[in-house]
Amino acid sequence: MLKLENVTKTFHPGTVNEKVALRGLNFHLKPGEFVTVIGGNGAGKSTMLNSVAGVFGIDSGKILIDGVDVSHLKEHQRAKVIGRVFQDPMMGTAATMQIEENLALALRRGKVRGLGRGITAKEREFFREQLKILDLGLEDRMTAKVGLLSGGQRQALTLLMATLKAPKLLLLDEHTAALDPKTAAKVLEATEKIVARSNLTTVMITHNMRDAIAHGNRLIMMYDGRIVVDVSGEEKKNLTVEQLLGLFSKASGSTEADDKLLLG
Repeated sequence: MLKLENVTKTFHPGTVNEKVALRGLNFHLKPGEFVTVIGGNGAGKSTMLNSVAGVFGIDSGKILIDGVDVSHLKEHQRAKVIGRVFQDPMMGTAATMQIEENLALALRRGKVRGLGRGITAKEREFFREQLKILDLGLEDRMTAKVGLLSGGQRQALTLLMATLKAPKLLLLDEHTAALDPKTAAKVLEATEKIVARSNLTTVMITHNMRDAIAHGNRLIMMYDGRIVVDVSGEEKKNLTVEQLLGLFSKASGSTEADDKLLLG
């Protein structure tokens, strides 16, 4: 479903600020795989995700989604097949609109908009059933303005909006990093339900090693623009944080791991 073939990306080439972010990155993701991505600051995690989403172009290599080369497509063109949830809970929703209005926008993404009536009774019932999955009581507050919700509630709503029309690829960019631990756990639980329900091919970046181990069926760790650890199946299920750090040290040839990674 996702292929990165020898992808390279350098920021500010030829200057004192030159930063090689991706070094011939190769990464294949099968349909229905849920991979968690972990690594220290500057490892290349967000650069990889932004390259897939089309936020900026790559220097060389190819990016394919479901067999289609999207390497030179703009971000809005890729958005037709990609669902995305950002770190900032404020980014994925319209604060001045109601919950049901936000969901209606997500449901009609990519469709031609006419002058017909607004939200239908059938749509409203569909939204109510979808909101129940989040287990946050939002199904009883559908006319509430999104700006009145907590950060966790908005992030859960953003997740639902990104997957309302099952995308070919779901990208989660540290989508629980700005939340308190209890709320983060709730959003991760909703993530598991939504991904499993539609068998979504998913890439989730996290700084939390325990979350990386606990969620998904595959885990990759990046270092210096490369993938240095790639585990799945039973090997991933049985991993401990200590073992993961050991794998990282062995594969990267480095014992350094930044504070954010360790504290996470």
